[in-house]
Amino acid sequence: MKKMTRISGLMLIAAVAVLFSACKKEYSHTTGWEYNNAENGGFEVYPFVEQPTGPGLVLIEGGTFTFGRVEEDVMYEWGNNARRVTVSSFYMDECEISNLDYREYLYWLERVFLPADLNTIVDEARPDENVWREKLAYAEKEVEYYFRYPAYDHYPVVGVNWLQATNYAAWRTDRVNEQILVDMGFIDWNPDPSPELYFSTDAYLVYDSYEMETDNRLQNISTGDYRNVKMEDGILLPRYRLPTEAEWEYAAYALIGNTLNERVLERKLYPWNGHYTRTDDKHYYGDFVANTRRGRGDLMGVAGYLNDASDGPAPVNSYWPNDFGIYNMGGNVAEWVMDVYRQTSHDDVYEYNPFRGNYYQTMKLLEDGSGMVEDRDSVGKIPMVPVSDFKNDRRRNYRAADNINYLDGDWASQLESDVWKANSSDATATMYPKVNETSFEYSMVGDHSRVYKGGSWIDPQYYAAPGQRRYLEEDESTKYIGFRCAMARLGTPSGGGVTR
Repeated sequence: MKKMTRISGLMLIAAVAVLFSACKKEYSHTTGWEYNNAENGGFEVYPFVEQPTGPGLVLIEGGTFTFGRVEEDVMYEWGNNARRVTVSSFYMDECEISNLDYREYLYWLERVFLPADLNTIVDEARPDENVWREKLAYAEKEVEYYFRYPAYDHYPVVGVNWLQATNYAAWRTDRVNEQILVDMGFIDWNPDPSPELYFSTDAYLVYDSYEMETDNRLQNISTGDYRNVKMEDGILLPRYRLPTEAEWEYAAYALIGNTLNERVLERKLYPWNGHYTRTDDKHYYGDFVANTRRGRGDLMGVAGYLNDASDGPAPVNSYWPNDFGIYNMGGNVAEWVMDVYRQTSHDDVYEYNPFRGNYYQTMKLLEDGSGMVEDRDSVGKIPMVPVSDFKNDRRRNYRAADNINYLDGDWASQLESDVWKANSSDATATMYPKVNETSFEYSMVGDHSRVYKGGSWIDPQYYAAPGQRRYLEEDESTKYIGFRCAMARLGTPSGGGVTR
């Protein structure tokens, strides 16, 4: 099925390319000038249908919902207050990232970086298989086999921290866009990528003379010179990334199945209807709908009729999907999201696409080919490397990142991280001062504390509610936290979507 949908997407792209080459006449609504005409300057407008749906993704139509806790606060944390917000449409992985998915990523890193003895890059990407260790428990089965044995290929990867998940998403962006350009003949396939020469979406967009031999490229209409695909052509996909907390929570509820003419007919506590983890479907009455812990010491039930058929994580496409078609949003493994954790974020975040990062910066390109970063929280500017060094520095994204801005994992945040460290503490000083005075107490929550959402195979039903939120340091991992990726939806909020 995946092969068929990809082929159909490529056929559509090919049709669009033929349409473009035929130079169908189109005119500006404001000037009357003809587009794609070399005689009047050659302003190019590439034919565009709509944003294709990237591999593994499902379109989540946006809307309004109640963001935050909607049931009793049994932990008495006094945060996570409910608030009405709006989330724009986006894409999200149908399933959690599996062991097989992550092993493909590691294989690529080993193929590119190990020949150059860059072992650190590969080592820092490996999941921690020792997260399964517990005192007075036999964990050798999971430690030795869970990540590598093919019986667990389609089980969710665990032992991956937030930094590793962010780097995986960046790698996935490059590989998907590379395949798109190869399929369309705009770049040559590189069978031997190296640390100095491998495809990077950002580098490709910066360099018009990106190294390639193919002549099957787009041509500048006015000059006839070959050119790279531009973002304006609508061929490349946006970045894969972690979902924001609001996006994840919205996708988990999937209220699209509970609405009629803008009315929510039945409020949800979980990704499914009802107040229990068993289905009321007559054909499957009493069966579990999520992989959570049933009770103390009961992780899968009694032999002969196991309650959820999983003593640990289950395959990523297990149980029923929610009304958006997303699997395991209420159990199996909890999942990393992009947000920095603050106890009372919901009281402060914006009502449209709420998100809490740290701070953001804007890159400005100077005439000499170098760049500067403008810090939106200060007047200082931090010099960046020349653009000529851009491609090599891009591989820093495959290291354990010190992500400190809203893109969290982009190359720019890496370049100035050392400068930021030299002038800052590990936490926001004005909010969480860290001093050596024993009489002074400070919060354990810092700028590197990240939110994770959803219940897991080891959690009670309480955490299966999408409104629950927990946090962990971004460089730590567990046996019950995995992740899935998201992508922005550009253009209309809804539509069929072109499958690539």
